[in-house]
Amino acid sequence: MIESQLVILQQANTYLAAVTEAQYTEIISPMFMSSAGAHMRHILDHYQSVINGFPEGLIDYDKRSRGGVVETCPKAAQAAIQEIGLFLEGLTTEQLATNVKLSTEISVVDKQVATVDTTLAREVIFVGSHTVHHLATIKHIAQVQEVDLDRDLGIAPATATFLRAG
Repeated sequence: MIESQLVILQQANTYLAAVTEAQYTEIISPMFMSSAGAHMRHILDHYQSVINGFPEGLIDYDKRSRGGVVETCPKAAQAAIQEIGLFLEGLTTEQLATNVKLSTEISVVDKQVATVDTTLAREVIFVGSHTVHHLATIKHIAQVQEVDLDRDLGIAPATATFLRAG
């Protein structure tokens, strides 16, 4: 499971190495309402929520660092990915099986927060899936910018299996 996470993060790194800072921060309106950098920061915020919440047993995806250097500098995002990779590589089977709580807002109408039981493994799987989803959006932004990227960027694992079979 950890190896698959590292592959997803490597895809993000490959994207980051392929773009300029201007491309990374460009908002292509009206097609997109945020930059690729904003999506990347959002991805990394979710991993940071896992890293920060695991020791206390409470993961809160609503604690984010909107803006900041990771959103505007591809090299800073690459450094953050390296740190996340080290965290993931250091996880043991026992740690992945650890029960934790998840706290997150659940309503777009008013503030409603749900807290549920989960495991670290389930949340690591979730952030990987979440990352793939946002990498797909980043790929669309990059395509509009005519950035040459790996065609597999942002392809979900089950979709990749389907495509291999066809």
